[in-house]
Amino acid sequence: MKFDCLIIEGGGFKTAFTSGVLDAFISINYFPFKTLIGISGGAVAMSYFASNQYRYCIKSLRLLSKDDQFSNYKRTFGEKGYLDIDYLATVASQKVPFDMDLALERTKNKEVVIVATDRKKGLPVYFNPTKKDWVQKVIASSTLPFATKGVHKLNGRSYFDGGWSDPLPVKWAYANGAKKILVIRTKPRGIREKQSWSDYFGSKYYRTESALSKVFESNFNTYNDAADFLENPPKDLVVEQIDPKFLLKSGVYSYSKKTLMLDYRYGVDKGLFFLNKTLNKS
Repeated sequence: MKFDCLIIEGGGFKTAFTSGVLDAFISINYFPFKTLIGISGGAVAMSYFASNQYRYCIKSLRLLSKDDQFSNYKRTFGEKGYLDIDYLATVASQKVPFDMDLALERTKNKEVVIVATDRKKGLPVYFNPTKKDWVQKVIASSTLPFATKGVHKLNGRSYFDGGWSDPLPVKWAYANGAKKILVIRTKPRGIREKQSWSDYFGSKYYRTESALSKVFESNFNTYNDAADFLENPPKDLVVEQIDPKFLLKSGVYSYSKKTLMLDYRYGVDKGLFFLNKTLNKS
């Protein structure tokens, strides 16, 4: 079966699992998708996948996990936040270079989508990156409220993490013509969310900004609705999911070198299993 759309869920350092799945794809040049959609950490993984850079995503995660320039609890209440999300630009250009020219060449006949949240409207935005702004749009999609600076500006507008407004944009993909969708998840498919402390805090903290407050208040319902849609898609939509059977060893913010590599290797195994099953059918 050829999937026409790939959706890559975010998840902070849980993206180690995703990078393993995508490295399995890179190892056999599996790249049939017409549309690539990445959200938050999934946008980072998607970028290195688009550029066909084997093990570069896990390299970047391991680098960030031990780099004081990226994470520093002394900045928790500062302007940058304890995670300096702007440092991703340095990683992409110098530390673990993202081959943007190759990514653009390999996707010239495909659609690349990076999901962010419009801070003023409280709605998802589906960016098509260009050479000029690809990395900046990934940063916008990955700007976590409270953990990072919380907002990233592009062309005068403010954005933050796309996972708060459309964490699993399968409905959007379906509405835009996708008929066979593969989703790489960082949570087991059976999980349904309850309102987290950060969502509750955000809904109260931004209570004077009604659209933004509503994003935080309804985030868990948005996720659950999308997860339910994946389990019960329309008859004319084929959905396949690659997800961990249990919670991953790493978390959004919690990680170690050991947990990152355990999740990465698990992702490689899941990716190879999917490929073996899928390619033997076709």
